[in-house]
Amino acid sequence: MDSKLLREYADFAVKVGVNVQPGQTLIIHAPVDSAAFARMCAAAGYEAGAARVQVRYKDEQLSRLDMEKAEESVLCDNKPWLLRSYLDYAEAPGGVCVLHVVTENPELYKGLDAGKVNRVALARQTALRPWQAYTMSNRVQWCIVAVPSPAWAGKVFPGMTQAEAVEALWQRIFTACRVQPGRSVTEAGREHVAAMAARRDTLNALGLVRVRMTTPEGTDLMVGLADDAVWAGASSTTPAGADFIANIPTEEVFTAPHRDKVDGVVKGTKPFVYNGQLVEDFTVWFEKGKAVRCAARVGEQPLKEMLASDEGAAHIGELALVPASSPINQAGVLFYNTLFDENAACHIAFGEGYPENIRGGVTMEKPALAAKGLNQSDIHEDVMVGSATMTVTGWTADGREVSIFEKGEWVL
Repeated sequence: MDSKLLREYADFAVKVGVNVQPGQTLIIHAPVDSAAFARMCAAAGYEAGAARVQVRYKDEQLSRLDMEKAEESVLCDNKPWLLRSYLDYAEAPGGVCVLHVVTENPELYKGLDAGKVNRVALARQTALRPWQAYTMSNRVQWCIVAVPSPAWAGKVFPGMTQAEAVEALWQRIFTACRVQPGRSVTEAGREHVAAMAARRDTLNALGLVRVRMTTPEGTDLMVGLADDAVWAGASSTTPAGADFIANIPTEEVFTAPHRDKVDGVVKGTKPFVYNGQLVEDFTVWFEKGKAVRCAARVGEQPLKEMLASDEGAAHIGELALVPASSPINQAGVLFYNTLFDENAACHIAFGEGYPENIRGGVTMEKPALAAKGLNQSDIHEDVMVGSATMTVTGWTADGREVSIFEKGEWVL
């Protein structure tokens, strides 16, 4: 792997993705196998003016061992220090920002009790709910980037040796993130963000109140938008004025559905990984905003567990538009990783909606957001439903019909 490009990738993730501000604490979550990349990110953080960089390592093999051997009650017992380890920095002078480095094993918990895995994950999410309020409402900068692991690369490229698979996955990641020799990664990234912002502004100027997604394969979903819904995309901004890119790569422009105004059927077009378990070839039926039935060729039980996580998990909190010409989709591989696969296709997200998708929402309390129709939940799980055959049509408040996507591509 080209060490110069790798450093540029780390610099872009930290200085543009997270956009570390002078005096902030930067928390980096990283798998232990990616320690070298984490150190590059830490160096970039200090160069950007971070007062302190903390790296918190995760070992996936130990995580599986815990899930196999430890009692569920023990794994669900999240001590107060876990929440305070974030809030103490968020509430301190200078504040905090977070970088997540992921090397996801798509089938980390394959073969384990799906109910136990889901309940343990939900207990952690519930314990961290006050911290989640910071990230979901953009009160802190955060960013997710990926680096390959042998397990992940082997799933994407099963016919290659381990070394070949890891190198091939690096090349796909760099292409998707516009990391190219001879051109500044930062320049390419900012140019892309500007183009997506223009698309977002075009959608907002229309004042859409509902959107319909259809495919010849059977998707026919009518999505009413939340009151005062706005489209967002590419970059976000904290109340203090710091811009950041939550996902690298990013190709989506997204908005907030009304939790009670989703009807029809939607078919998955790519697998997704939920709590280390693969869900593939799924279908979900909606009535008055709620998923009332689901099926899947693979992973139906994890899908059902997800939808039953809490009252809001069976409703959707996000609708995102991504063209089939996305470079992630054009890469010609299935990444088995939501960070990439969600940026290869239009998608919906079960669970929590983003306050930034409501006009003035980042300053609203939860009851006010709920009154606008924004869904609330302890989960937020993206699932891919778009394809090169998808048509997306919108309607304005005065009843005007607008064509948005035809054959999987923007027509606005």
